[in-house]
Amino acid sequence: MNISDEIYVSVDIEADGPIPGPHSMLSFGAAAFGPDSGLTSTFTRNLVCLEDAAPDPRTSEFWRNNPEAYQATRTDTRAPSVAMPEFVRWVKGLPARPVFVAYPAGFDFLFMYWYMIRFAGESPFSFSALDIKTYAMALLGTPYRASAKRNMPKHWRPRRRHTHIALDDAIEQGELFLNMLKERDATVDVVDGGTPSS
Repeated sequence: MNISDEIYVSVDIEADGPIPGPHSMLSFGAAAFGPDSGLTSTFTRNLVCLEDAAPDPRTSEFWRNNPEAYQATRTDTRAPSVAMPEFVRWVKGLPARPVFVAYPAGFDFLFMYWYMIRFAGESPFSFSALDIKTYAMALLGTPYRASAKRNMPKHWRPRRRHTHIALDDAIEQGELFLNMLKERDATVDVVDGGTPSS
């Protein structure tokens, strides 16, 4: 298997608390990127909140400070029992093996895996996810906490504003990851004695 056998699905979620179950996922966006073709497909849904769940007070304060982004999550909401099987079908329809990519993967994958298993009965990503900050740590040779976006090279960072709207942020973070892959490939070309790729 080589890199062309994989498609990278950048996912961003918005929630009303730190964990699924006691709290709800409000919205999620996914953007599929081919390593050579770039952005190939997107998927997004806003979700009806879980029964017997309640917003976390600290997260509610965040949303009070970002009212437009919060309102965006409450437009055209769908039941998770409908939205998650739709998402799984979309992932399975992608043209290569999907890899879940997020920043931070520990948060976004927690919600997505819980929701996929509960409402779709499966995860097309198995139970693994690729964390962009961890990958940056490996490329930069820096400690994990020093590998935040603000410390990444400017040519990695997309010219997009982080809006806290799930699909916008999924695309932004997918472009960041793709730029990191290009840097990795250019370095490999130099080590192999070739010309760095543009």
